[in-house]
Amino acid sequence: MNRQQVLDLYFMDARSKLIDIAAFLDRVERAEGEADFRLDALRKALELVGSGEGDKARRVLLSLSDPTTDPIAKAFGKGACGAWPGPPKE
Repeated sequence: MNRQQVLDLYFMDARSKLIDIAAFLDRVERAEGEADFRLDALRKALELVGSGEGDKARRVLLSLSDPTTDPIAKAFGKGACGAWPGPPKE
């Protein structure tokens, strides 16, 4: 496909997702309390999306993923949380 065809096919879907993200951030910012590492991770990933560099999907996925390879003794939650909290605080 050429660029025009890609835009014709996928623009409205991307537009909808972008509005969903903006609405989510509005809700988070209006809510009381402290945010956690997930909001920071999402904001950093959005910076990657806005960069002029290529390979955005891969770079965003890696920015949200746990880069470690060693097993941990105990998970901090019941399941995946969508972003890596960083190394454990001792």
